[in-house]
Amino acid sequence: MAAAPATVPGVDECLALMEQHHMLPNIRAHSILVARVAELITNGLIGSGHHLSLETVVAGAMLHDIGKTSCLDNDDDHAEKGYEICMAHDLGAIADIVAEHVILKNYLPEAGLTEKEIVYYADKRVNHDQVVSLEERLAYILERYGLNNELRRRAIRKNYSRCQDLEKRMFSFLDFSPTDVRNLVSLQRSVI
Repeated sequence: MAAAPATVPGVDECLALMEQHHMLPNIRAHSILVARVAELITNGLIGSGHHLSLETVVAGAMLHDIGKTSCLDNDDDHAEKGYEICMAHDLGAIADIVAEHVILKNYLPEAGLTEKEIVYYADKRVNHDQVVSLEERLAYILERYGLNNELRRRAIRKNYSRCQDLEKRMFSFLDFSPTDVRNLVSLQRSVI
């Protein structure tokens, strides 16, 4: 017997999971804005002929930080915790997106764009509850997490270099630029 297809939660289910896992209001606001940025980009990519699941992108973006609140008072990896939460709720369709929203493990620039890459990128464009440039987000991450540790700062810069490459790839298919995202998100009719 074939396995049942993985479930993609709808917006209401994502909101209920945020509540169930006590997502703090600031993390919830961040996650919703990440989902709106990801939705904008996904709609543009679908319009340019890419085969992507908008529902998967929105759900993955809404729940990308589902494990963060429980990790604030310890050293646990919030992406790994989020993966575990997704799997516990039979949400395998978005579990890998949640697991890799901080660092993409198998980034293949020559392959087609994926839902995972879109959520990863959208997360890097939102600082707290504001759409920012990659450079602004990098500066914040270096200050907040670099901790005067050169090895850690190098790893952060390497991750952002990958994200800059992804941005160039992604926007080569879109009819708007990275600098347009902030305004377009505020104007879009969103599913969220």
